[in-house]
Amino acid sequence: MAQSVLVIADSGSGKSTSGRNLDPKTTFWINIANKPLPFKGWKKNYTLISKDNPKGNMTNASSAVGIMKAIQHVNDKMPHITNLVIDDWQYMSAFEYFDKANEKGYDKFTSIASNLAQVAKMPKDLRDDLYCFFLTHSESTTDINGRNKVKAKTVGKMIDNALTLEGLFSIVLFGKVVREEDGKMQYGFETQTNGETTAKSPMGMFEETFIENDLQFVKDCIIEYEQ
Repeated sequence: MAQSVLVIADSGSGKSTSGRNLDPKTTFWINIANKPLPFKGWKKNYTLISKDNPKGNMTNASSAVGIMKAIQHVNDKMPHITNLVIDDWQYMSAFEYFDKANEKGYDKFTSIASNLAQVAKMPKDLRDDLYCFFLTHSESTTDINGRNKVKAKTVGKMIDNALTLEGLFSIVLFGKVVREEDGKMQYGFETQTNGETTAKSPMGMFEETFIENDLQFVKDCIIEYEQ
């Protein structure tokens, strides 16, 4: 069973940048939004996989089928890969929603929720040495008591009624940007809920409730905790 981590953050808060310290030689990037990666040197370190470049370590798959195929390929055919980043995961559902915009009824929402769940549950059937990082946007909503709640972004309340996405993960980190006294912005992850977010992590896995936005550091903490 692979380890999976859900990272939730607003756009521009360091979500994709958190993968900057992962070793490209052991990392595969599923770039759902097909956008440039936000750290120096990414073009020479990440190349698209293809028939002509079977050793590539990136794909622009955006459909649920394409993403699942890429994940399974990494698991079965690329044993040197130990880090799998599924970036801008929320667009998988958004693109499916737009593709089915003219469909009437509730079936399309059931399909979107089912695909989300299928992708999220894949790590349980993957090899033990694989670490899967799902990066997705956040959204603000209210709970049944009218209190503010920040969670993983979906394409509607019908999806939320069918699926609690965070419930499929043991580790949920929330991206946060804090202004320090000198005016500099500090980008990091909240490891536990502040009462409004759905952040969570096993007790004692992280020493601090606010850590640097660094997926390699997150992986190191998980490995140390599990030993």
